Amino acid sequence: MRPFLVCTSLLLFALVPESSAQTGTTSVPEANPGRPTVSTPATLTPVGYLQFENGALFAESSTEFSRRFGIGQVTKLTVHPRLELFLQSEPLAVSVSQDRAATAIHVGEVFAGLQGVLYDGRDSRPTVALSYTRRLYASPAPELDIGTFRQSGAILLSDDLHGFHIDANGIFTEQIASEIHRAQFGQTLSISHSLRGFTLSGEIWHFSQPFERSNTVGNLWALSRALRRNLVVDGGFDHGLTKTSTRWELFLGFTYLLPRRLWPEGHGGRP
Repeated sequence: MRPFLVCTSLLLFALVPESSAQTGTTSVPEANPGRPTVSTPATLTPVGYLQFENGALFAESSTEFSRRFGIGQVTKLTVHPRLELFLQSEPLAVSVSQDRAATAIHVGEVFAGLQGVLYDGRDSRPTVALSYTRRLYASPAPELDIGTFRQSGAILLSDDLHGFHIDANGIFTEQIASEIHRAQFGQTLSISHSLRGFTLSGEIWHFSQPFERSNTVGNLWALSRALRRNLVVDGGFDHGLTKTSTRWELFLGFTYLLPRRLWPEGHGGRP
C-alpha cells in the first residue's frame, strides 16, 4: 500500500496547476515522453529543459518472482540539438518470491547514459540515433524477464507516416552471471496514433535470454494524454507471450518537462 501511495503522491504533485507566469504558457515546449513503451524515441527532448519521467509498474508471474512492484524515474537533459544525457533509477522495488514465502524491499538499479542523433529526420525521412547506457549500481532486487545488464547500446529510429508515429529499436546488452559474460539482443516496434485527444500505442518486443537459453516476447498497449504541453500522463499493460516472459505487467505514470530553461537560448545549442 505504501508504494502505491508514494506513486499516487508523485502523480498528484505533477498535476498541480501552474500559473501562466510560472510556466510561460506560450513559450514552454512540448514534452517528448520516452515512456511507457519499451521502445525509446530517436528524437530528443527540448534543448536546455529538464524532463522527468516517473511511474509505477506492477508485474506478476515471472521466473524470478511471483509479484513485483517498482517505482521508476528517468531524468533527461538535452545539452545540444544532437546530444541528450539521462539518468535512470528505481528508488523502490518490492517483490514476493515464487513460493510467496518472503517479501523483499530493495532500492533498484541505477543507470546513466547518452543519446546522440545521427540523422535529424525531415518530412518523410526518419530520425536515426544511437544510445549508450552504463550501470552505476547493481541491485539484489529480482528483475523482469528482460534481465539486467552492465552496459547497453542501441540504434533508434522514429518516423511519422500517414498519421501514425513509429519508434523502432535494435538493442544489444552485456549480461553477467558470476564470471560469465553473455550478449543479449533485442528488437522493439511501437506504433502510436492520436485519437480524440488521447494517444493509443501498441508495441511488440523481443529479447534473447542468454542464460536461460530462451527468448522473451511481449505485447504492450498504452493510452496517454497531454494535460498540458509539458505534462503527459499514461497507463497501460503488457502481456508476455512465452513461457519465460513475465505474464502480466500494469503501469501508470507521467512525463513532466520543467517549464524553465536551465540556460538562455543560444548557449549550449541553437535556439
